[in-house]
Amino acid sequence: MNTKVIKENKYIKEQFEALYNSCSQSMNEQDLNLVKKAFDRAQEMHSGVRRKSGEPFIIHPLAVAKIVHDEIGLGAEAVACALLHDVVEDTPSTIKDIKQEFGERIGVVIDGLTKISEVFGQKNSLQAENFRKILMTLSEDVRVIIIKLADRLHNMRTLTSMPPNKQIKISGETIYFYAPIAHRLGLYRLKNELEDLSLKYRHPTKYQEIEDKLNETEEKRNKEIHEFLDPIKRKLDENNITYELVAKPKPIYSIWNMMQQENLTFDELSNILNIRIVIHPTPFKAEKAQCWDIYSLLTDLYVPKPERIRDWISAPKSNGYEALHVTVMGPRGRWMEVQIRTKRMDDFAKKGFAARWKYKDEKERNNALDVWLSKIKEHLDNPKPDTMEFLDEFRLNLFASEIFVFTPKGDAKRLPAGSTALDFAYEIHSEVGNKAIGAKVNHQLVPLSHALQNGDQVEILTSDNQKIQREWLNYVTTAKAKASITNAIKAETKNRTYKGKKELEKTLDRFGLKPNSNLIRKFLEAYEVSSKEELYSKIGSGIISLEGIDKIIKKHSRNKFIRYWGLQISRTANKTIPRNKKTAYTQKSEEDFDYKSPYIISENADDDQLPYQIAECCHPIPGDEVVGYKKPNSNQIIVHKAKCPTAIKLMSSQGQYIVPARWTTHTYLSFLAKLGIKGIDRIGIAKDITALISNELNANIRKLHIDTIDGMFEGYIELYVHNVNDLNNLILNLSKIKGIDSVKRVEEV
Repeated sequence: MNTKVIKENKYIKEQFEALYNSCSQSMNEQDLNLVKKAFDRAQEMHSGVRRKSGEPFIIHPLAVAKIVHDEIGLGAEAVACALLHDVVEDTPSTIKDIKQEFGERIGVVIDGLTKISEVFGQKNSLQAENFRKILMTLSEDVRVIIIKLADRLHNMRTLTSMPPNKQIKISGETIYFYAPIAHRLGLYRLKNELEDLSLKYRHPTKYQEIEDKLNETEEKRNKEIHEFLDPIKRKLDENNITYELVAKPKPIYSIWNMMQQENLTFDELSNILNIRIVIHPTPFKAEKAQCWDIYSLLTDLYVPKPERIRDWISAPKSNGYEALHVTVMGPRGRWMEVQIRTKRMDDFAKKGFAARWKYKDEKERNNALDVWLSKIKEHLDNPKPDTMEFLDEFRLNLFASEIFVFTPKGDAKRLPAGSTALDFAYEIHSEVGNKAIGAKVNHQLVPLSHALQNGDQVEILTSDNQKIQREWLNYVTTAKAKASITNAIKAETKNRTYKGKKELEKTLDRFGLKPNSNLIRKFLEAYEVSSKEELYSKIGSGIISLEGIDKIIKKHSRNKFIRYWGLQISRTANKTIPRNKKTAYTQKSEEDFDYKSPYIISENADDDQLPYQIAECCHPIPGDEVVGYKKPNSNQIIVHKAKCPTAIKLMSSQGQYIVPARWTTHTYLSFLAKLGIKGIDRIGIAKDITALISNELNANIRKLHIDTIDGMFEGYIELYVHNVNDLNNLILNLSKIKGIDSVKRVEEV
């Protein structure tokens, strides 16, 4: 046996002993024997197998088991499952073998953790089907998803050894699916690390910038923390309270997300600290009352911000989270948020539903989990044919914040924050939603789009004559409402489309014609519709009349000027784009510019010379971080912003088609961008804005819209720019105009 093998065996033994010793602090001899038995079996089956990093494969299940026990707090069965979780997938062992050796319960969990190997239809990704299987097992044992999260966390911790395209795929899956699941199960510490690691690989430059900023400002931040906490410590000590004070920066992903949402720099963020007061409550007094006592002591020292009090003790979140959040004015004139919890609440916040095993027996575990699992089961009992559509709807149930609203009889309904009266109608029953015409909120008549607030009492008004409208999809937030509306629209559209198709065929038959691609193309242009399905649907609903169709048949299609935006993959920046290699993406314009093409470099040599299309969902422009999506069975690549939600979803579901890409050179190609603008109204401000854009910055305005109300104005500008630098310079110069308060880039164009 060579020296390397001896060292590896010694390391494996040390890792198992560390796990065993940790387990021995909370397990009896029978449980420890189960852990030892599972390790022996896993080590035997994975013998000689190595990970991408080169280390023995058994190190991975050992690490997952340690996360499951030490960081999440699950027991012997879960640790055994973590040790065995890859045995069925990667070795000749079967689920039947596991059940015979370790019992039915462990077999069920291992089955849920085993990846699917069958071939699925083109519309479904293998990874998405794997997600569905995990979710289907949830209703049997929630430990399936908890162990899967631990498995993903260790994979993210060791992602450096993977090639770049795998890093993008795995980090995309993580932020799209696993981090929201961890949040929904109350595993906040695990969720934060998953988000941070995902950001590290998806946006490495941004991650490093924020990490460097945190290091640079550490000394200044520590002084501010001491100034704020020292009076609190004295107050708590005076009242003989046993406590722990925690103050540290928010996770890097959370800081990055605030910067993105509020369009601020790191230095402009008002509060990047997480401050917690964790008390050890005294017996014979309710925890809730003791938390409010701490609130009283805190507000004796600092002035609170009333609208920023969050009471999740009286009404815990559906993932079990309990705490009292209060925002107070600190000694340096900065608002500081403080979380007040008991030790039990803090354990729940760190370990989520897993903490129930520590504090309550099986029958007493929080029924919020059962409520959530029953909602999952509703989706699984009526699965979508398109797995990604199913996952999109499922993710809508992973909402971050919630409100309670009440029926006229006083029954409480839990909904995502931002839900509307129409969401509430569908929460009661799909038929109530389908027939809804309005609502009364707190006895006041409101439209279905009315956003509900915590504590509202809602009555839904219905009519048998009501028809579902496509616009309703813009009014709702919950998965249940979206699914009900979508299904009803699909059924109605299918009926209209069939009716319209038959009507068109009947009309053409009078002229002795059959529908063909040439005729359909003429009709699409004449009736200004984008697809034949839309054409059929509008004919079937009576929006399009077929009178005068003979003139369209005889009329030649008029040529319209189209400006092409060429994009190409190339390994070198000196390649030129042949005239005959224009892409499918077009932008109609009244002006005729002579544009040259930018370049995008791909790390995949096989993608050279493939045509590119700019994604219409996010409209990237040169300077934006981008990724390419190589469409299956197609010689075309769609270019998305790296942070685009559609791109993130594609990374998670079809990572094998993601192409790393970046802008290299460009000259005069213009890209459409949109700016939101606000300020104080004055005579001539619109003239100053247009003069700056057109004359000084030589940009072409496509559209300018401004509304003025009570001396204030708000609007947007659509214009063509060459790259992100030009756009940022434009924003800077516009901000200098007298009266303008803010100028921000709007992603949707």
